[in-house]
Amino acid sequence: MAYEIIAKVAQPEGLLPMAAGWDAARARLDGLPGGGLNVAHEAVDRHVGAGHGAQTAMIWLGREGARRELTYADLAADAARFANVLRSCGIGPGERLFLLAGRVPELYAAVLGALKAGVVVSPLFPAFGPEPVRARMEIGEASVLVTTEAHYRRKVADWRADMPQLKLVLIIGETAPEDCIALGPAMAAAPATFETHPTQAEDMALLHFTSGTTGLPKGVVHVHEAVVAHAETGRLALNLRPGDIYWCTADPGWVTGMSYGIISPLCNRVTMVVDEEEFDLDRWYTILERERVQVWYTAPTAIRMMMRAGDGAAKGRDFSALRFLASVGEPLNAECVIWGQQVFGLPFHDNWWQSETGGIMIGNTAEMDIKPGAMGKPLPGIEAGIVVREGDRVVEQPDGTIGELALRPGWPSMMRAYLGQPERYAKCFAGGWYLTGDLAMRDSDGYYWFVGRADDLIKSSGHLIGPFEVESALIEHTAVAEAAVIGIPDETAGEVVKAFVTLKAGFPADEAMERELRGHARKRLGPAVAPREIVFRDSLPRTRSGKIMRRLLRARELGLPVGDLSTLEGDPK
Repeated sequence: MAYEIIAKVAQPEGLLPMAAGWDAARARLDGLPGGGLNVAHEAVDRHVGAGHGAQTAMIWLGREGARRELTYADLAADAARFANVLRSCGIGPGERLFLLAGRVPELYAAVLGALKAGVVVSPLFPAFGPEPVRARMEIGEASVLVTTEAHYRRKVADWRADMPQLKLVLIIGETAPEDCIALGPAMAAAPATFETHPTQAEDMALLHFTSGTTGLPKGVVHVHEAVVAHAETGRLALNLRPGDIYWCTADPGWVTGMSYGIISPLCNRVTMVVDEEEFDLDRWYTILERERVQVWYTAPTAIRMMMRAGDGAAKGRDFSALRFLASVGEPLNAECVIWGQQVFGLPFHDNWWQSETGGIMIGNTAEMDIKPGAMGKPLPGIEAGIVVREGDRVVEQPDGTIGELALRPGWPSMMRAYLGQPERYAKCFAGGWYLTGDLAMRDSDGYYWFVGRADDLIKSSGHLIGPFEVESALIEHTAVAEAAVIGIPDETAGEVVKAFVTLKAGFPADEAMERELRGHARKRLGPAVAPREIVFRDSLPRTRSGKIMRRLLRARELGLPVGDLSTLEGDPK
């Protein structure tokens, strides 16, 4: 299917012009009164000081139907109380606090309170098992853990004695096991004011973990200066403006849920919708409709799940409040962009970034035309390029050429280190570029197109084949819900393409369907690129943040080591 460019979304009145550079972005923030920079101050305290304390900061939706509204003044007070709890327990600036909890209000107070106290925050995904939790806390030298009693008993209690540096465990709720402190009573007894620790721009603020193909997870270090990019990219790439009703569906255990589920929206003084429950189609549509969500940021996996349910599920709904839709986490297929236009009257705007970049680098902004399937263009202040490594040299490539996506270092949210791995960090930089490990192509209009991870690229009979291109072609077929593509060895071609496909309900997973899909792919892509083999699966292995794990499919296919599986969601065979 050929796609037309989708015309730009009408620019809402009152939106500030794009910043000419990062100095203009810094000028939009306050900084600490006595000098320095602190994420929590920019996210909450400055709004309260400017007279916006009564504005709703969070609409919290409980799993069992509860609904609470917290104002900016409420968040400021809760953050101060949490900071006082840390101080009263002897936790000082620079120590590391880990979070292992669902999307409950106490988690947000803990994030803001820890940052206010100069304590480093490291989120953990609540579905992690004991080993991933322990590995990350050991690498990160955790001093504090904030969690629930259930998580503590199942995932931490058995090995806590082996981690003497873990000084404090705070249990969300009114009671706590022995050697832990119940957070509810401690917060209630703590003062509602706290003088923000005078953190400096380069002081460590956040520690995110990201899995590699082998070995232990990497601890990605971000500093308080990152708030400059969090605030500005939310304004530019997500179209956030004060007073918006905004919903980011990502869990705070992942970098998206921290950067754009907490920090960026609060810095832009929006009202955040926070849903404790996991994906449920009817619930999500109800939230969008009832809460009058204006800006919605979700994942391609969720979009494809909605598509799989069919357009009829959205009929009769009132989505008229929606103004801007965006997606992140993995490449956004063109079909998803078009589907958004059909169902919501708005296209989904793709954007690209990594845990290492800390914030959105490339995106389809509100004033841009959309090319469905493209990641968009670099945001103001970001210089991107397509390069190849030639020995010790890095050579820029012309438009239309596949190469490694690279960024000029120096943006505020750029990672400052892989914790304890300086050599690994140094390998990410060469020739004046940060090398992302992602393959992409830039077209003559300056739009960037994702091809795949460098280690996912398939080389067949001299052709370089990006898995995403093949997957997108397969997903265009009406029967296909999801697809993942890998290269497998072939004596003649070097590698050939093999696809793993899940079908929508009602379509048979038989030989006739396999032939039909191969024919569809050959017609769309040509015989050199189309899959030689298609295998049907009930589900595909994915990380808990929704990314399909091609490397796991390939490892299992070839009998290779599977590497770090701590982020795997379930274990589909």
